[in-house]
Amino acid sequence: MSDTVNQPRAFEILTAEPVKKRRKPRDWSDDEKARLVAETLLPGANVSGIARSAGVDPSQLYGWRRKALSSGAVTPLPGATGSEVRFARVEPVASPVVEIVIGDILVRAASDVAPEHLAKVLQAVRLA
Repeated sequence: MSDTVNQPRAFEILTAEPVKKRRKPRDWSDDEKARLVAETLLPGANVSGIARSAGVDPSQLYGWRRKALSSGAVTPLPGATGSEVRFARVEPVASPVVEIVIGDILVRAASDVAPEHLAKVLQAVRLA
């Protein structure tokens, strides 16, 4: 037999506490997301501050905002050349009719209008 088998050895016993259950992710409704995104589009809004006050990670709120802008649900207003880009003021309301003001033009859309169709109408209005 080998001499190493009879040598004393040191062992360390590790103890652990069970990991607490992971918190279930919050399921944000579309209305809550729209309200928070609308707050971020107000002049002088601090996106990180709004996110912290709502209990959401700032990167998540930036993602919702980026998605709203890329989908055409919210679009930046065209400004003068060389000026900073401004965003439309969004005020979420609970109503069967939505009124969207673009410059001096008012667009009214009922709740049954398809979002794709409304996006096309708003793009046409912006180009006019």
